[in-house]
Amino acid sequence: MSKYRHTPLEFDRLSTIPIADRGGKVQVQHFARPHQKGAGFAAWLDSLPKILAADSLRAIAEAIRGARRRNRAILWGIGGHVVKVGLAPVLLDLMRRGYANGFVMNGAASIHDFEIAIAGATSEDVEAVLPDGRFGTAEETGREMNAAIAQGAAVNAGMGEALGARLESLADPRFAGDSILLGAYRAGIPVTVHVAVGTDTPHTHPAADGAAIGAATHRDFRLLCSLARDLDNGGVYLNVGSAVVLPEVFLKAVSVVRNLQHPLANFTTVNFDFLQHYRPVTNVVNRPHSKAGGKGYSITGHHELTVPLLAAILIESES
Repeated sequence: MSKYRHTPLEFDRLSTIPIADRGGKVQVQHFARPHQKGAGFAAWLDSLPKILAADSLRAIAEAIRGARRRNRAILWGIGGHVVKVGLAPVLLDLMRRGYANGFVMNGAASIHDFEIAIAGATSEDVEAVLPDGRFGTAEETGREMNAAIAQGAAVNAGMGEALGARLESLADPRFAGDSILLGAYRAGIPVTVHVAVGTDTPHTHPAADGAAIGAATHRDFRLLCSLARDLDNGGVYLNVGSAVVLPEVFLKAVSVVRNLQHPLANFTTVNFDFLQHYRPVTNVVNRPHSKAGGKGYSITGHHELTVPLLAAILIESES
């Protein structure tokens, strides 16, 4: 005899329904199909399940294609890891094909890209050099980036444009083609760079000028707000590999545009990362669409796999 006051419910009078009446969100026609050797990329893509991330990837590609057709903004927000895993050539190719008409960088992305352009290498071994204080002390990086920023601020140029202009004369010809900063500058495609003072190694260099850094990155924020206006009615913003700075900057840009009475609704946002963090999901995927239409997507996976995959989908769909 149980000592509990409650007794288990009896289920004999519970109502059931036929499975045919209930239906199901997942059906056989949504299933994957085995890939056939030699069938090609388009057939492989079509063989993926019509479910969840696979369907999201198709929808993202269609949104980007639609933005290009309608001449709406396609803005790529990129963190440092995106550059470090070697995706600059892929992004530059998408730019040339019309699938990117603006790049939004955090400080880390700009540093890695700048170093690639001048030295063909980046990303130091932090654990090895931090104990004796050598972390972030590369002379050329600190000197040249700060010189570029100071010169840019003096002529009212943003940080992204200033760095691109500096690389026009400074980049090693062997590596110049792999720099987003330089490639976009040469193509007249805007690059904005958004930094928090103290987050980036050039801020520790003796040549660092806080006033110039602030002026240059603030101009880039204002430029991003201008670019964001063209997201309205069909544009796409992709946040790739920035967990904190760019999601916060993007949300403020959205608010500024709307505060100034520019329409900004019915666009697509995407977060690509190998972990789905709070700020990108909240500030990029969800909040911008509140009472404004449009849709946000999250794609989880390594950038060196997901970004080339999206690029291949876009390229294969071209006539």
